[in-house]
Amino acid sequence: MKKTVLFFRTIVISDVHLGMRNSKVEQVNKFLKHTNCRTLILNGDIIDAWSLSRRRGTWNKHCTRFIRLILKKIEKKKTKVIYLRGNHDDVLRRFMPIHFEGFNILEEYTLHIKGQKYLVLHGDVFDRITSKYAVIAHLGDIGYQLLLGINRLYNRYRSWKGKRYFSLSKLVKRKVKKAVNFIGKFESSLVGLAKHHGCSGVICGHIHTAEDKMLDDIHYLNSGDWVESLTAIVEHKDGRLELIDYPTFEKLLAEAEMAKKVESDHPGEQLPELEEMPLPNRLLTT
Repeated sequence: MKKTVLFFRTIVISDVHLGMRNSKVEQVNKFLKHTNCRTLILNGDIIDAWSLSRRRGTWNKHCTRFIRLILKKIEKKKTKVIYLRGNHDDVLRRFMPIHFEGFNILEEYTLHIKGQKYLVLHGDVFDRITSKYAVIAHLGDIGYQLLLGINRLYNRYRSWKGKRYFSLSKLVKRKVKKAVNFIGKFESSLVGLAKHHGCSGVICGHIHTAEDKMLDDIHYLNSGDWVESLTAIVEHKDGRLELIDYPTFEKLLAEAEMAKKVESDHPGEQLPELEEMPLPNRLLTT
C-alpha cells in the first residue's frame, strides 16, 4: 500500500535550524514525507549556519534527508520551492536572487490567494539587534540554545513524572516585558510593510512565535519554528490559510490512513459509517 499523503495548495515552514542540536528534524521530515503541495515556501533559517560554525553544531543524516525530500518534491512532484533568506542563513544574501527550474532563493515573495496578496518574508529586517549588532545577536543565540538545553533536561524530568512538555523560552517571552514589547513592535512593523505593498496579509517567521490573527485589517501569520512549536502554515484547496501544529498533522494523517484502510478493505462498497465520518475535504489520500 502506498504511503498516505495530505495535499495542500501551499505549505510554509520556517526556522527549521538544520545544524542546531535542538532542531526537530525527524518530525519535520515526517511532515514533508506525508504532504504534497504545489508551492513549498521555506521562509528563512532553514539551515543554521551560525550553529554549524560552532563546535556544538552538527549535520547528521536527518539533515541530509531533509534536503533530499525537498529535491524529490522538485523532481518527482514538480513542486515549486521558494527559499527565502533568514538571518541564520544570511550567507545566501550575496548570491540572491537565484533562479533554477522549480527552485528560487529570494528575499521576499508575494503569494496570491483568491485575488488577495500575501507578503511572505522571514522578518529579521525588523529585528534591530539581528540587523545592526551581529555580535550581540550571536551571543543572544548562544543564550537561547543554552536555555533550550536546560529546557531539554527539565522536560526529561517532567516526562519521568508523567507531565506534559513545558517551554521555558515561551514562558520568558510571555513574562518578560521587553520580549512582549519586541514581539508587538515586530508584528506592527510587518503589518505596516504589508499595507505599503498593498497586501491583504503577511506571512513571516523569525521570532519562533506561531500566530494567526488579524491586526489592523491585515491577516498576520507567523509560521513558528521546528525547534519548539513545530508548526506550519497551509493553504487548503478552498484558499483558506491555516496554522497547524505537529499533533494536528498527525491526527489528520491518522484520519486519512483510517479512511484509506476502510476503502481498501471494502472496495466499491457504500458503507454507512464511512458517510458519517467527518473527514476534512482538504485531504488527498493517494
